[in-house]
Amino acid sequence: MGQFVLLCYYVNMIFKQLFDTKSSTYTYLISSGHGREALIIDPVIENVNEYINLLNELDLKLVKVIDTHIHADHITGASKLKCITKCSTIMGENTPADTVEIKVKDDEYINLDNFKIRAMYTPGHTSDSYSFLMNNYLFSGDTLLINGTGRTDFQNGNAKDSYNSIFNKLLKLPEETLLYPAHDYKGQKVSTIGKEKKYNPRLQVNNVDQYIEIMNNLDLKKPAQLETNVSRNINLGA
Repeated sequence: MGQFVLLCYYVNMIFKQLFDTKSSTYTYLISSGHGREALIIDPVIENVNEYINLLNELDLKLVKVIDTHIHADHITGASKLKCITKCSTIMGENTPADTVEIKVKDDEYINLDNFKIRAMYTPGHTSDSYSFLMNNYLFSGDTLLINGTGRTDFQNGNAKDSYNSIFNKLLKLPEETLLYPAHDYKGQKVSTIGKEKKYNPRLQVNNVDQYIEIMNNLDLKKPAQLETNVSRNINLGA
């Protein structure tokens, strides 16, 4: 089951960080205030009822759901949320998910009331990975993690693409930019671009070849039910 872990209000903004204990996935709910429109990033299907309860509690209307990429370690709740709320589903234009309603391009903006959310194409973990930037909030999916980076050994992943996405895009953002990843396995909730530049062990390299060497030798186990999860997520969890 999901677990609510952080609720913050900045002026009128509602920002909710939720954690799925089974897959160590972070889901994010954003709104400009009570009674307004809301957006959810990277929902987990088992926790959809919790999201709905939270939306009702805060009197929010879910209008958009974003998946940062086709996930391999859990099933997205996008289709289920759409069935319940009639929200629009959003992914980057490189996604293989044909049923997604809105496919955004690199540097295209998604509007949510007075918020503008910039789509950033950041392949490497997968070929369809996007990050999303709202003011100084960076939702990096699996591209850049806290003290880590997303693995690049399946789903058309590519270590060179990962390096370019991170070093030539994400690390070019202001150092005070808040980093909110799609996963964390050690209970960390947020970092900054500046902290990752300084402390992330996978970023302490001198060139792309050193980064590729690290990524090609991680020797990680594949997620359980990888093929099933990917297949269902290409259909947005349906």
